[in-house]
Amino acid sequence: MPPRVDVVIVFRAIPKGASFSKEEVRQNAVKAERQYSKLIETLTRAGLKAVGRRGESQGQILVMVTCPQNVLANLVYCERNSDFLFGLPMSKLPSSGNEFESAPLSPADRIRLVHGFISSTPEDRGLGIIPGRKEWDLVESLMVLHNHDFNDQWIRLWTRHRIASVELEKIRDQFGDSIALYFFFLTAYTRALIFPAALGVTFYFCGTPYSALYSTLLLLWSVGFVEWWRLQERILSVRWGTRGSWRVEKRRADHIPNLPWWKQEMRMAASIPVILLFATILAVILTGIFVLEAFVTQLYKGPGHRYVAFTPTILFSLIVPRLLSTYQKHAANFTDWENHHHQSNHSSSLSIKVFTLSAMNAYLGLALSAFVYVPFGESVMQFVQFHLFKGGLQALAVLERFNINFNATSSLSAAGSRGEKVGVARLGLWESDRKNARRMLNPSRLQEQMFAFTVTNQVVDTFMEIGLPYILRAVESFRNGKGFRNGSAKGHGKKKRVAFDDEPMGQDAQGKEEREFLEHVRSEVALPAYDVFSDYGEMVTQFGYVALWSTIWPLAPVMALLNNYIEVRSDAFKIAVHTRRPIPVRTDTIGPWLESLSLLTWLSALTNSALVYLFRPPDQQEHQLGTMMNANVTDESQHLKHHRPNGLAATRELLMSALLIALLASHGYLVVRVAIRHILTRAIWTGSKEMKEAERAEREVKEKYLSSLGQCAPGDNVILEHETMSEKDEWAGFWTMDEGMNDIGKMVKDA
Repeated sequence: MPPRVDVVIVFRAIPKGASFSKEEVRQNAVKAERQYSKLIETLTRAGLKAVGRRGESQGQILVMVTCPQNVLANLVYCERNSDFLFGLPMSKLPSSGNEFESAPLSPADRIRLVHGFISSTPEDRGLGIIPGRKEWDLVESLMVLHNHDFNDQWIRLWTRHRIASVELEKIRDQFGDSIALYFFFLTAYTRALIFPAALGVTFYFCGTPYSALYSTLLLLWSVGFVEWWRLQERILSVRWGTRGSWRVEKRRADHIPNLPWWKQEMRMAASIPVILLFATILAVILTGIFVLEAFVTQLYKGPGHRYVAFTPTILFSLIVPRLLSTYQKHAANFTDWENHHHQSNHSSSLSIKVFTLSAMNAYLGLALSAFVYVPFGESVMQFVQFHLFKGGLQALAVLERFNINFNATSSLSAAGSRGEKVGVARLGLWESDRKNARRMLNPSRLQEQMFAFTVTNQVVDTFMEIGLPYILRAVESFRNGKGFRNGSAKGHGKKKRVAFDDEPMGQDAQGKEEREFLEHVRSEVALPAYDVFSDYGEMVTQFGYVALWSTIWPLAPVMALLNNYIEVRSDAFKIAVHTRRPIPVRTDTIGPWLESLSLLTWLSALTNSALVYLFRPPDQQEHQLGTMMNANVTDESQHLKHHRPNGLAATRELLMSALLIALLASHGYLVVRVAIRHILTRAIWTGSKEMKEAERAEREVKEKYLSSLGQCAPGDNVILEHETMSEKDEWAGFWTMDEGMNDIGKMVKDA
């Protein structure tokens, strides 16, 4: 059986990927020796056991740390005292060490306490070993090791059985509250998708496009799910004893104390212009790519026109990810500068900033197609045609001015009639016939985009999470000359053993069990850290597609349901195989993602009402997409120029009406949300066993605390008002004679 290792500290004695002179190497070695000695001394002085082992690469040292039982018991006692002082409803005070031994900690709680003790600041009674700080700049990271027996069982259950077969408590015992809460949210959201999926199938095959009934039911479902989840968070926090856990959260190491509150508020407000700047840049880029993809590439008829169609995708891949990466770096810097007291507040602020642009990147394309391409497609196409034609004529004029014969077989013509190619036809690059251009407009663009977002993108994301890490690790293994590795953190398969000349040859050092254990540790150190942020972001973005846009394609909830059936298993596989074990964190909420869900439900009221008003077929029996917009298309024969059809004014009026309806729907959403929240609160929370348990537990903890104080006999040590003996004698008779019974007896006799 391998040794119990609670935390692994990755120490880098030699900077990675750098070359130094002999003097620099000597200085680095002296610094590493001094800091490593300080690290071991800090750990052992606190009562922990620590020992170093060589890592995968030269200069890497893995410090294994374990916490003795007496130190762990003290950490538990201190945490429970802190929980009580800050009012956590389910906290309890241990009366003795025997109580702790009779109710052992879960693996996640043990890891959380030890990791928190090592990494928290001295002000919070921690050791202050924090990667990146000046005094610990050679400490790369703190990590914990996987329980491979549990992981194997977990993966088998996820892949071969139904979701409910894996108990949530088992996940919580291994990975902590944060991961358990995510999987509870994911499974609850997946089950909730059954209702809109059934609606989508029904209305897709039996209903009319852009059905008002479908959109209304979808809005009620989205609001109901968000409000239901809000109550589930409360119930789980009571059940797990984490309600109000933010009160006992450790302080961030980078927090600057005594910063005036108004300065922090000003710093938070300063990030708003930066967000708006990047949002504007992203909107301009996405709009430009949209125009290029929807109009310019359709009009281009020159050489290589088949390959030009890939230009928007290439531009998107080259520009947008880099812009988002740059923005995320600035967002992280601004969030650090905001000086949040707790890590939860810091993470919430960063999540809001990052998700703002991620949502814009996800939904802006659909918004442009729905509210620009469909209603104004012909006008935009004519506008683009005119400017391309004008630019082509100017280019030809320049060429002829310099006596460059671009095409000797034809002559420049400025005249033309309906259907006649003029001017630019000489170039042979652009389509100038308006009829042909109008036929290039794609009436199924919205549905195709929804299919791409809800099917294609999700398949690609699953491959990126599950398949790509295997490929990357295999490539890295070949580059390092180690041959093929299966890529898992378990270390199965043939591997090159890390060996050194000065290694002891005794059986203890070379024992098979220890070698296998160290191989497991080294393989896990090479894995990236897990961050639940990206997984929450995927689910919230998907919820937005379903709630905001599935009116366009009612099968979107079905695709989301099928994807999540795989996602809940692929996420478990990713955590168990492709990432380090998550550090357990106490939490009672999914944080800013709940507010993001609420915002998306409000936006869904706007988009669904507008989409239904604009695109619902006038004939209720019609089962093909027909829009009031497309009825305004006119066919005129004029010279190629920027032309506005006669129906454009009616289209604008229709859009203004849709905007007013969307505003009315947003007000109606507020009323519906209040009603649903009230009904669900009364039905789920009020009078529930969790509510009663919270009240009972809080009362019991206080009663136990009072009894632990050693209550004195009644009346002892109670200071009364000074009373003289004369006052006692003077009024002694007053308290000895009672006239009540005599009066009642007389009334009985008289009756």
